[in-house]
Amino acid sequence: MTDQNPAPVDATGQDQAETGPALIVMHQFLKDFSFENPLGHETPTALKEAPTGIIRVDVRVKPLTPPDIEVVLFMSVDAKIGDKSVYLVESEYAGLFRLGRVPQEHVLPLVMIEAPRLLFPFARQVIANAVAAGGFPPLLINPVDFVAMYREKREEMLKQAEAQKAAAPGTAAVN
Repeated sequence: MTDQNPAPVDATGQDQAETGPALIVMHQFLKDFSFENPLGHETPTALKEAPTGIIRVDVRVKPLTPPDIEVVLFMSVDAKIGDKSVYLVESEYAGLFRLGRVPQEHVLPLVMIEAPRLLFPFARQVIANAVAAGGFPPLLINPVDFVAMYREKREEMLKQAEAQKAAAPGTAAVN
């Protein structure tokens, strides 16, 4: 008698061998990068206090030949001491992802939450290395709540759709 191991089953009760993983990272890469150090050689003397600034994060999606999709994690850091800019970093770290068999209603959250979550540690490391190479104290960006970002974007899109629907001229009924 031979032992038979049942195939792993996913949350929907389907055989994982049939469905496969929901999201596969095919390739990841630094798409665009910029580092500006306006202080130049004055950097060591200008840093009498730690810089403060604003970190912006955005997720951009570009559909490719199905089932592939490109997800770009855009991150920007504008560090200042007082009103004086000490460095500016902009990074686009991208990944080529392949979607598995997932219900249509799960595709957008998967692409807007899970894909950038997988890219984030690599993008953060690229920025940290550039800031340190620029002669500044290391910048360690806190983890980003991509779920909250997705919810905000979804609400904005729904409000825009409702506004467009309300602004569209109504059709009159003909008797």
